[in-house]
Amino acid sequence: MTLLLTKLCDLKDGEEGDFFAQLTGKDELLTKNGKPYFRVTFRDAKREVAFPIWADSSFAGDCKEQWKRGAFFKIRALYRMTQFGPQLDLRRIRETNADDEAAGFDPADCLPRADLDGEALFARLRGLVEAEVESPDLKALCLHLLDEWRTPMLIAPAAASNHHAYCCGYLEHVDSVVRNARMIADKYLQDGQPEASFRRELVLAGALLHDIGKLLELRLDETDPGYTPAGELIGHVLLGRDMLRDAMRVCPLDDETALRLEHVIVSHQRLAEWGSPKPPMTLEALIVHFADDLDAKYHMMHAALRDDEQPGPMTGNRNSLRQRLFRGLNGVAQAE
Repeated sequence: MTLLLTKLCDLKDGEEGDFFAQLTGKDELLTKNGKPYFRVTFRDAKREVAFPIWADSSFAGDCKEQWKRGAFFKIRALYRMTQFGPQLDLRRIRETNADDEAAGFDPADCLPRADLDGEALFARLRGLVEAEVESPDLKALCLHLLDEWRTPMLIAPAAASNHHAYCCGYLEHVDSVVRNARMIADKYLQDGQPEASFRRELVLAGALLHDIGKLLELRLDETDPGYTPAGELIGHVLLGRDMLRDAMRVCPLDDETALRLEHVIVSHQRLAEWGSPKPPMTLEALIVHFADDLDAKYHMMHAALRDDEQPGPMTGNRNSLRQRLFRGLNGVAQAE
């Protein structure tokens, strides 16, 4: 039987199709009863599906020996919704080859992308620094770091999973955090509430640089995302502080400005279990933390509401927030 080529993201519950997808996860696990299986995850640009390959499956041997994380496959499968979320019942599967590419397969079609143009985002951030960071020394530092790290910024994700985990997600997230932080700072300045030492430009610079360590923490490989050894062992908070200190050797700041900017970077995660060695202890750091957390959580909730296919007013809890969400009394999954 020949099926028309479709996309994983276009399959509806109970529909079978041929499609291309990337293997993004393969974990060897045991059930509570000790039954072995692989949990595999396949994705295209707009949908990701994780499901088990049981040890007695006809695909188990190939899964164990031949399926490599990051590789692309041509798959025939039945897509179905279950109490455990979306699943694929495999019919056929093989790794893509030169014939597929000659026929039009492009690996980029399986990779998520930012909706916004990276060059435009970079230009907007650079323009904001030029226009709104008043101190010449702080402005020079921010521009130096932007220009030095421009190339990886244009392709980096903002995270390995959960939010903005795609090409140019880093710039999309940073741009949003800067705009959130600027709006919050301006509100309190208009209310006349900040203390005399509060500096709006440190909010902007801190928001711009809060995640710069991600450029060393994350592998900049679209087909095989994840953490670098430095990311695993050090983490982006301390890597970012080190990158800032390196830049300050070229573009020095006065002692207090340097200390306050370093504090924004090391405290922006707020909690030790999130990787932060210190909580926010300045107004600038507090604003950047919540601007960052809001953007990450908003993106995670938006994606969960968008991608969940469970019918009814509530989503399931198989999402990055690990909770059910309310979509409305008459809400239905968007895919329907």
